[in-house]
Formats: sequence, C-alpha cells, structure tokens
Amino acid sequence: MIPADTLDKLLQRSDALQAAMADPAKSGGDAFVKLSREYAELAPVVAGIHTYRKLIHEIADLEELSTSSDAEMKALAADELPQLRGKLPEAERQLGLLLLPKDAADEKNAILEVRAGTGGDEAALFAAELFRMYQRYADLRAWRFEIMSLSETDLGGYREAVAEIAGRGVFARLKFESGVHRVQRVPATETSGRIHTSAATVAVLPEAEEVDVQIEDKDLRIDIFRSSGPGGQSVNTTDSAVRITHLPTGIVVQQQDEKSQHKNKAKALKVLRARLYEAERAAKAAVRAADRKGQVGSGDRSERVRTYNFPQGRVSDHRINLTLYKIDKVMSGEALDELIDPLIAEDQARRLAEVGAEG
Repeated sequence: MIPADTLDKLLQRSDALQAAMADPAKSGGDAFVKLSREYAELAPVVAGIHTYRKLIHEIADLEELSTSSDAEMKALAADELPQLRGKLPEAERQLGLLLLPKDAADEKNAILEVRAGTGGDEAALFAAELFRMYQRYADLRAWRFEIMSLSETDLGGYREAVAEIAGRGVFARLKFESGVHRVQRVPATETSGRIHTSAATVAVLPEAEEVDVQIEDKDLRIDIFRSSGPGGQSVNTTDSAVRITHLPTGIVVQQQDEKSQHKNKAKALKVLRARLYEAERAAKAAVRAADRKGQVGSGDRSERVRTYNFPQGRVSDHRINLTLYKIDKVMSGEALDELIDPLIAEDQARRLAEVGAEG
C-alpha cells in the first residue's frame, strides 16, 4: 500500500501551487510559467490519488456494512465487496505509475542516428529501410521529421543517416529503439539464395537546448572543407562542409548537406549538444540509460535488441521476448507501436518493482 503521508504531501503541494498562482506577489514574470507547469504535471497525480482514496473509502464503508445487523445491508456489502477489492490492485498500480519519477528528457524532441553495421552493402540497405521506417512512423504520429544528414552508397543504402524528430513525447516513445537491429534475408545480389545476416545501429538521443548543455568555444575545433557525395563527386563547389570536434570528449560531428556553412555548423552543434546531453544523462542515471557507445554497441551481428527475419515474416524483440509475424506492417511504421508499447510497459513494471523493493 502507498504510504498515506506521501499522498498527503502531494495534495498539499498541489494546493500550495494553486494558491501561489493566485497570488500576484508570488507569480509575477516567469514564476507563473514555472508554477503552472508543475501544477499541470501534478494534476493527473492528484486525480489518481482522489480515485484511489475514493475506492479505499468505499471498501471501508462496505466492510463496516458487512458487520451490520441489517440482513439486506449485509447482503449488499457481501455482493459488492469482492468487486471493489478486485479493483484495488490495479488502482494501486496505476497510482504507482503516476508516482514514478519522470525522465526529464521524455518530452523532448529527439535526434535519430542510424548507421550501417556489419554486412557491407546489405547492412547499408537495411539501415536505409530502418531510417524510412522511423520516418513513416513519425508521419503517422504527425511528428516533424527533418533529415539532417545522409551518407549514401552507390546502391542506395545509407552508411549513416541523421534526423531531427519533433513532436509531443517523441523521446519517450523512441528511446527504447536504441541498439543493434539485425536483419536476416536473401540479398538481391545473392545468386545462390543463401540467407545473410547483417546489422545496423540505431541511437535515439534527446535533443538538448542551449540551457541544457553549455558548450565553450575553446572546447571546439571546427574544420571547414568541401562537401562530397557518394562515389566522391562534389555536392557543391564551395567549402561549406563543417566538422566539429569536442576536444574534452573527442566527439566528432560532421555536416555537409546544406550549401550554407552557417547552416551546417548550426546542425552539427545541435547533434553535438544532443550527444553531450545524453552522455551527461548516462553519467547521472546509469541504470536508466547508457552512454552513446553502450546504446549502439559495436554493430556486431551478435549484439542486438531486435531481429527482422524477412523469409519468416517476423520481427523479434529480444529484450521482452516478443515476436510479431507482421514484418511488412512493422517496416511501414504501422505496427511499430506493437513493439514500443510493451517495451514501455516492461520498463514501467521494472521501475515499479524497484520502488517496491526500496520500500
């Protein structure tokens, strides 16, 4: 059972916030925005507490009636008590979910990075398909999907693709996509019909604002060079490509898709800020997230979070032992929620168990 004093403190905090918002002396300027944001975040928790306590009181009233000398009242209590008691575990679970600490990054936009891993041309083709899968998924959720950089192969695959995805709760839904994705199928270039295994890595990073990550100019080395496309041909004829090296961490970001050097620099800084923010989150919460290298591994075939087996038409997520036989709908983005929702539920269950163990 959730301690009553914990719930009381939350209700008191909500009341205090409401009073502060109504007081001009306490809610002037930016203070009102801060107060109203916290109040809005607490609102579903307060509603959950009231629902939970109402159920507790109804059960207590019926338990009292069950000892009544009035036979009719006693029969009524005996009939309704099992139903209400049966609702209690789920009500406690739902309230427990509301009380779980929020990941500060959940509501942020995300930087998606997809790279070809082991498997040569086939890995690059699969990386391109994964990137398009997330693009279609973003479209289905009415998120904005902006391609930041593409490194293409002669066959139309992607060595590396980076995009910014903006919308409500983007990072919360996509953060479990990070890792190695493995594909098993017969490549178009395979004449003997033999199934090949290839891999691509996915990293989903919360997009950081300037206030989240401070980057000092002295910590950056910025190199300007001429852009080049697949096969070595020039993308444009000016020295507009930008490579930024963050000297303290050794993180290197390169952008060349824009014709403007300033636009390439701005995009590169956005990606660098996201990588630094994720590394900081990893250091502060190692259990909740790993650093970028831990997320995507080495790209080796053996390290994987998910396998896409085209001959069998199945997609298997190895973290939750879930297999779907609808690979076409997953790759089109339509059935991706059927993998994402169980991953979120599993994470919530694990965190609830950890809270219970601590209690």
